[in-house]
Amino acid sequence: MKHLSFTFMILMLCAGTAQAACYADYKAKQDAPLRLHYGVAEVQGDCSVASAEDQLRQSLSRDGWQLLNVLGVFDDAGLEGRKDSAGEYFLRY
Repeated sequence: MKHLSFTFMILMLCAGTAQAACYADYKAKQDAPLRLHYGVAEVQGDCSVASAEDQLRQSLSRDGWQLLNVLGVFDDAGLEGRKDSAGEYFLRY
């Protein structure tokens, strides 16, 4: 019985630390001259639009980009279908 309880505890710990990957697609801009881009970024922690916005605002601003909007968040299943559209901004931020 002790062995079964220990195994169960290990499984629960592993399940708690395993988190599904989370990605967001977004639009950003630079001024003077006006430049726009669409990108896909990995989101750390909470998989929500609000979390993605916070993370992307900081990351993009370091390179002079301004976040316009986060279109949505998704998991691995939606990643490959967005790769061509994002081009050089695929998982850059």
